Amino acid sequence: MNKVALVTGASSGIGQACALALLQEGWHVVLVGRRADALQSTIAKAGPNAANGVAMPTDVSQEAQVKALFEQVRAQFGRLDLIFNNAGISLPTTLPGEVSGEDWRRMVDVNLNGAFYCLSHAFKLMQAQSPQGGRIINNGSISAHVPRYGSIAYTATKHAVAGLTRATALDGRAFNIACGQIDIGNVASDMTERMAKGVAQADGSIQPEPRMDMSAVVETFMTMARLPLSANILFTTVMATNMPYVGRG
Repeated sequence: MNKVALVTGASSGIGQACALALLQEGWHVVLVGRRADALQSTIAKAGPNAANGVAMPTDVSQEAQVKALFEQVRAQFGRLDLIFNNAGISLPTTLPGEVSGEDWRRMVDVNLNGAFYCLSHAFKLMQAQSPQGGRIINNGSISAHVPRYGSIAYTATKHAVAGLTRATALDGRAFNIACGQIDIGNVASDMTERMAKGVAQADGSIQPEPRMDMSAVVETFMTMARLPLSANILFTTVMATNMPYVGRG
């Protein structure tokens, strides 16, 4: 049986790379993002395996759109074996007193609410399908454990995602649903270009930070995706070896 995966934030960066890796291994992959053209561009990169990719444009921060997304997945495939809850946004370095309510709500709407909407509908589908069960992988962050200077909104949402992971891992046991989290530090992508140039550190200085190749993230993600449902990696961290994480503070 061909397995079915859904990847959010699939039009670029980590989501794109992991969606392509799944396609290369023969999965049917639903690629989710806000722009249909960007999703189709990603699918085209899969070459001969592109036929197994389906673009379903969705704004994950909108509950009604997420509901419609999973209704479409159910109608087209009948089941879901894996979801990579990857979509997320960040803000420029901003101190707590300078974060506007609008920016706070936007961060929560995408990083937390969007993750929950997708997780909730995936859980419901996996619970009802036969054979029952599936795997949920949340993209956390180094910031799910230790904050980066000037990132209160991002850090708060990623700490909350870790709570989603723990609660879902517990609640999923009775339904053969495994939930784990991949926490990524400084992968080389458009989103982290500024880190190579210099970002704010805990002492207020601006310093460049090392980044790792995307292949390290993809290999870690695929290790989680390939596991039988009888095994789960609850939390794993993959990071640039010399990034200032262990020594933050």
